Amino acid sequence: MRRRWPRGAEGPCPASGPWGATLPRVHPPSDPEFRPLGGKAYGSIPHLPGSRTGPADRHLSPALTRWCTERTRDAQDHVVVLEKLDGSCVAAARLGDSVVALGREGRLARFSPNDARRLWAGWVAANAERFLSVLQPGERLVGEWLALAHGTRYALTHEPFVCFDLMRGHERLPWHEVTARVRPGGFVTAGLLHQGGALRIDAALERLQGGGFHGALDPVEGAIWRMERCEGGTARVEFLTKYVRSDKVDGCLLPENTGRAAIWNWRPES
Repeated sequence: MRRRWPRGAEGPCPASGPWGATLPRVHPPSDPEFRPLGGKAYGSIPHLPGSRTGPADRHLSPALTRWCTERTRDAQDHVVVLEKLDGSCVAAARLGDSVVALGREGRLARFSPNDARRLWAGWVAANAERFLSVLQPGERLVGEWLALAHGTRYALTHEPFVCFDLMRGHERLPWHEVTARVRPGGFVTAGLLHQGGALRIDAALERLQGGGFHGALDPVEGAIWRMERCEGGTARVEFLTKYVRSDKVDGCLLPENTGRAAIWNWRPES
């Protein structure tokens, strides 16, 4: 008997989509390693000088750093600086008329051993129509899932998902397009610190004092710089970079690191 999948639920999808992309077929797999997109949902971002890094992290080149933090090349450069959030990087991808909840690594969140990731899957399912109102087949909305406190507690005054990218394959939309596209779905976007010319790191951090835009109860993790280029009436994103404060400790509030109960910024209403 052929299984029928409700609109918005995770299920089979067309084998091809716009932009000449081939979309993997989504079956209800039992393999927790299955990746519907064929790879990661979101890549790594290089660091600015002085940013706290880990063994696998890399730094942005000095030339690109200057364009972001000192002086842009010319009037066509457009720098957007956003608050960097401290949660779990996740994505909701539209495959055909279905929306799937993914972790950053690209696996289906509903099969994750992590409680917070499974909550993300449930939240996407409950809000599938909102995602469908924003995304075209082959697109994904990427953001931070703030339900569980990782290294920063938040007194959230909005829903626990904060989006910061709308992507097609490896391409991301410029920030003004992201905000316009997510508006019909009513999604929250990362706090905007600055847009225009270059912005120094210290100037960005000064604007994050007092908890930032999302109710941080601990020092805000840092900021993201988006370098966009406007030519011929169109804009494109050239690269991203980030700054993480030097005393930031990843996952310092997670129960596997503290031996104590999880701290939840948000839980679904009973």
